[in-house]
Amino acid sequence: MFEAVAGLVAEHAELETRLSAPETHADQRLARRLNQRYAELTAVVTAYRAWLRLGDDLAAARELGAEDPAFAEEAEQLAARRDEAAERLRQLLVPRDPADAKDAIVEIKSGEGGEESALFAADLLRMYTRYAESRGWRTEVLDATESDLGGFKSVTVAVKAKGTPEPGEAPYARLRFEGGVHRVQRVPVTESQGRVHTSAAGVLVMPEAEPLDVTVDESDLRIDVYRSSGPGGQSVNTTDSAVRITHLPSGIVVSCQNEKSQLQNKEQALRILRSRLLAAAQEQADADASAARRSQVRTVDRSERIRTYNFPENRISDHRTGYKAYNLDQVLDGDLGPVLDSCVAADLAARLEALDE
Repeated sequence: MFEAVAGLVAEHAELETRLSAPETHADQRLARRLNQRYAELTAVVTAYRAWLRLGDDLAAARELGAEDPAFAEEAEQLAARRDEAAERLRQLLVPRDPADAKDAIVEIKSGEGGEESALFAADLLRMYTRYAESRGWRTEVLDATESDLGGFKSVTVAVKAKGTPEPGEAPYARLRFEGGVHRVQRVPVTESQGRVHTSAAGVLVMPEAEPLDVTVDESDLRIDVYRSSGPGGQSVNTTDSAVRITHLPSGIVVSCQNEKSQLQNKEQALRILRSRLLAAAQEQADADASAARRSQVRTVDRSERIRTYNFPENRISDHRTGYKAYNLDQVLDGDLGPVLDSCVAADLAARLEALDE
């Protein structure tokens, strides 16, 4: 059992040696990548050593239990703890999404419902921002198009962790299940009759790609500049600072107008473009994977309405996992953890089931 762990223990020791070498830290990107892998393997090695230690303790307790009933009782407890340790190790050995250790870029777009949908998009942005703050993450708005009543027709935010997160705890690993259509049921501020309306906003979550992850050839880009629109500072509506980048091979179009300078908007747009290209490559890889993997991916299909936010009942419902709670006000204030935990648990169960087939 767990014979493959021996290779991971050796890799962990090798990484420890490389990370202690000064030359490794001369390349910050390399050091970060090695640290992420080291953190992932540390969790596996720690769980493996705990499983081995409990096995030794169990063998000793069973040997002594032949003469002393007290040790026989202890052996039963150790056996249960060893089974728990084995399950923990098994979960850690389940193949993860290669991008799980990355930061995230979250795009929120208003959909059905006009101005009410734009206001709901602003609520979702606040929810993700508050959740990020609760985890000590940093958020940065890369681009935003506001609506007349203070909502967002579209807003893109980067979510970045501090240091090297534990496996499964990085922004993309936690937020990747948010991709999809979010439906809201409430009385809009524009409704004079007090009737409950249904509207929706779309969320797209991508791993933030580093330049090394995706190569973008300048010759594949068409870059257009235009005058910014909407609320802003002195330069808005007076200079051609907004940038639209079209990636010709894929047809992906990214625009950015938040910054005052054309150069800054270009850099932000390239960040978003790289992440979209990485996400597209991952989707293609998923499409080419096994039937079991494709089935698991469909549980978080972005085209599905994944969640409903019912204000009259203060209820939040996730349609993929069956999660339901009556603390919508707290969730929108950033208490998103239990909702995401249900998605993580469902995803892990699907991966474990695929391994057993």
